[in-house]
Amino acid sequence: MPKVLIVGAGGVGQVVAHKCAQVPEVFEDIVLASRTEAKCRAIAAQVAERTGRKIETAQVDADDVPQTTRLIERVKPGVVVNVALPYQDLAIMDACLAAGVDYLDTANYEPRDTAKFEYRWQWAYHERFRDRGIMALLGSGFDPGATNVFTAYLAKHHFDTIETLDIIDCNAGEHGQPFATNFNPEINIREVTARGRYWENGAWKETDPLSVSRMFDFPEGIGPKKIYLLYHEELESIAKHFPTLKRARFWMTFSDNYLKHLEVLGNVGMTSIEPVMFQGREIVPLQFLKALLPDPSSLGPLTKGKTCIGCLVRGKQGGRDKIAFLYNVCDHEACYREVGSQAISYTTGVPAMIGAKLMLTGKWRGKGVFNMEQLDPDPFMEDMNRHGLPWVVTTLDKPMD
Repeated sequence: MPKVLIVGAGGVGQVVAHKCAQVPEVFEDIVLASRTEAKCRAIAAQVAERTGRKIETAQVDADDVPQTTRLIERVKPGVVVNVALPYQDLAIMDACLAAGVDYLDTANYEPRDTAKFEYRWQWAYHERFRDRGIMALLGSGFDPGATNVFTAYLAKHHFDTIETLDIIDCNAGEHGQPFATNFNPEINIREVTARGRYWENGAWKETDPLSVSRMFDFPEGIGPKKIYLLYHEELESIAKHFPTLKRARFWMTFSDNYLKHLEVLGNVGMTSIEPVMFQGREIVPLQFLKALLPDPSSLGPLTKGKTCIGCLVRGKQGGRDKIAFLYNVCDHEACYREVGSQAISYTTGVPAMIGAKLMLTGKWRGKGVFNMEQLDPDPFMEDMNRHGLPWVVTTLDKPMD
């Protein structure tokens, strides 16, 4: 089988490397590249210790298209797995086009100077990828990613039509730090402080950041948690590909401690992405804040508790109203024991490996740019059970209001 080239050596890159190493029958050779090769070497050492597999490492500036192209041409991978920063998506896609190699990422492109989550930049690559005869798979993480596949699976097996969708993301874990984010602080805070947005009756509606909330009773002992309405990129593609949807929303839990810190930091300007002058040089406050906060990869040994991410769908089957909740529960400590990362990185990295696996084995193939829900959900769902993210479908008596 061909090689896989993983670009990015953060928490998610670590999980992808470990999980690819666990599937030698597909990922015969693994190359891990990052701007800082020392991070790659550290991950490679962990993988060797746990699995006995050797991973090749390389240094690359993913913003530099010619440099990335040269690396791809040297490595000759079957697919490039992009788990670098979302700002770098287009540059890596350009390199894949130049080299004629398939592409996969876990989050949509966003410009550095605007907190704006849209697929239009990447969808615009469809004809170029199609004409080159290669495939780009967008958003193969959990949300986006598994949540898109969950929606497609429910539409295929449990409903004749789906009418409302609520994607619900709960992190019920505790890490003991005064304030920390579970993935890249810059991306996390940009996402949380953006205006809320949801799809209803054929149009997008907006809300002030974190101004809409509900209580939701999570399964498997997690219990009732307050969830807040956010905008998340999978809503854009799901609303496009499921035209029967009358409403689609995304919700996430936050602790009171997290929200209080975020409010104070916002009030003093530390979450701003607008450059300011400091001691004769220009800095971006949010990037400076990122440098002060704990590295998410350091939270692995500290985090206890569970995550629960799922899709709550209301629709019709056989002419009758039906409500179903399809979800996964993941344990932080179990993830750390397996791959040295907490569940937030694990739930993103495992679907990235599965997406790459399905592309390399030919179960998911196409020419052009694809979102996850456009492909057959069944092999992905089977692999979630096989590779550490088991899921459950349950019926409920009433929908969310």
